[in-house]
Amino acid sequence: MSLISTLARLEAVASGRARPLATVRHRRISERPLVLVPLTTAGEAGAPLGALVGTDRDAPRLLTVAQPRDRDLRFAFLGELAEAVLPYIDAYTDVIEPAERNETDPETGKRVKVEVELCVDAPQLVVPSRPGIDFVRLLGRSMRFRRTAEEDPETPYPAPPRVPLLGRWLTHYGERARVPGSSLLLATTDLLNRHWATGQSGLEDQHLGALLAWIDPPGTLSGAEAALLAELERDRDGQLACPPAGPATDPAFDNRLLAPAIERYDRARQELGAAEDGADAEERLARLTAAERHIRALLLGVMRPTWDAVWHGLDLLRQLPEGARVEERWTRDRWSFTGHRDRVRAGEPPQPRRDDAVTAAQKLASRETALAQLAAAEALDDPLVLAGHRLSGEAFVGEVTEVVMAYSEGKRPSPRPLITVRTDDRPHLGERTKVFRSLDGKPQSAEFVRYGDGPADEDEAGTGTGTGTGTGTGTDEDGTLVLRLTDRMGRSKEPAPGSVPEKGDRISWTLFEHDQRGGPKLPDPEETPWTHGGPPVREGTAEAGPDAPRQAPDPVTEEDFL
Repeated sequence: MSLISTLARLEAVASGRARPLATVRHRRISERPLVLVPLTTAGEAGAPLGALVGTDRDAPRLLTVAQPRDRDLRFAFLGELAEAVLPYIDAYTDVIEPAERNETDPETGKRVKVEVELCVDAPQLVVPSRPGIDFVRLLGRSMRFRRTAEEDPETPYPAPPRVPLLGRWLTHYGERARVPGSSLLLATTDLLNRHWATGQSGLEDQHLGALLAWIDPPGTLSGAEAALLAELERDRDGQLACPPAGPATDPAFDNRLLAPAIERYDRARQELGAAEDGADAEERLARLTAAERHIRALLLGVMRPTWDAVWHGLDLLRQLPEGARVEERWTRDRWSFTGHRDRVRAGEPPQPRRDDAVTAAQKLASRETALAQLAAAEALDDPLVLAGHRLSGEAFVGEVTEVVMAYSEGKRPSPRPLITVRTDDRPHLGERTKVFRSLDGKPQSAEFVRYGDGPADEDEAGTGTGTGTGTGTGTDEDGTLVLRLTDRMGRSKEPAPGSVPEKGDRISWTLFEHDQRGGPKLPDPEETPWTHGGPPVREGTAEAGPDAPRQAPDPVTEEDFL
């Protein structure tokens, strides 16, 4: 936790209200997101109990499973979920714009620009909390390998037609949620915690009702008082006034309301199955219908407060202006969505249960790069985030007091101007430490020369034509730094216009790079060395051959119980 976050939490405790951690919104909030509030059976993370889903805050679609242990009812629930989610996704797949992408020419091996399609926008899914993201990933894994009756007429338990397709999309969204800065699948609690600091612990911040109570307390209550009511207040029947934000349920609800209702439903099903005459069967069918409606009403009662809380959180987030670099990250999300759309349309198989060595390394490298880009972008977009780096010595803000032109030595001297900056910060600078600033959206680097006023001798100024009159102190007591610009000034002897700061400019500098450097090139999956398992082999393909060793089955996890 940064010092800024600690100070903000202390201020929240003192004031009784959440304090801002950002001045801009660092994630994209779609104009028409799809909100999903899932609910699962206690003790079985993979057994769906119900869900509220939709894009209209006043008209959510209620999906329920009256008996979660019934396979047919679970499949019916997944089929209804596919009917609710896939049309929303499909609405974005055909609205495209031309774009260019760098690809490797198979004949020459050179990188060339290729004109491709890019979806103009991408669908966004929002869940209440982080466990909701885990549930989406779990659903994706359990659904994408299902066989339908059209694909395999002899499969013992065929899934509804579009269930495997939904599983592939949910798997993609679950994987994309692991990329820092991505906005395709968002948890409301994570969004709010990124932009506000409360006076409670991080674990308590995962309770959506308590979190909103700190940010926007009702009436004259303080954040702590409102959060306590959100966590503990119960009605006369012993039920929470603010149920958990899913997918878990409250034990009091399970024991006192849900379990008896499911028992009545089971008895009604048994009685209907044992009915003999038509009149008796009609009466028992009515009792079964009433029991099912009662379960739906109970589930709606515990999910609707969370549904309203998610939309309330989105309203609070929309009040913040969007950060300047959020659009760039959203464009990467659009590329990700478009790429998965193309893979689905090309008939590629579902994502494997386990990534091969090369794919896993590529994912890890891309996420590390995204994390570095996100940290830099948030600091450059938001002065409050930058303040945290300034306090830790990882950045500084200063005013340019002098610019002395200098050049590198060699046959073709390049401009290397010396910039004198006065700052009140205390960055952790050492000899030839690199610092960076944003120039037209690209990082421009400079080297730290020394503390003091201006260049003191010709060794620092190189062959510069300017003359420095300052006398360096060798310390940082006066807050003056001398930096040497090293790049992004053009190829000519004279720097490009605007590439060199002018006297009086106030500039933010960081000691961390704005974009992580790429690592060594990874081989193609077919060229995976034997030290990493060798090339991946898909069972049942012609490449595998009849004598190819069969892969060991995955270990059984909670994701296999759905």
